[in-house]
Amino acid sequence: MPTYEYVCTKCGHEMEAFHSMKDASLTKCPACRKAGLKRKVGGGAGLIFKGTGFYITDYKKKSGENPISAKSPETKPAAPAAAK
Repeated sequence: MPTYEYVCTKCGHEMEAFHSMKDASLTKCPACRKAGLKRKVGGGAGLIFKGTGFYITDYKKKSGENPISAKSPETKPAAPAAAK
């Protein structure tokens, strides 16, 4: 169930409410008891990875590692074929 943010247009009171998406939006302000509560547009929560798999330290550079030497060795172009 998501958390919704509300603001009262009558008194300016701000609050959060935790309810189902199927439930109707709240309209009555708990502070002034007037019907002026409006739901704010939220940005949503960030992406959350759960379980095993991806961790921020998986691709972290090891201490003291030279970034140039950590690259795979470049292959040299093949020598031109000998003329017959």
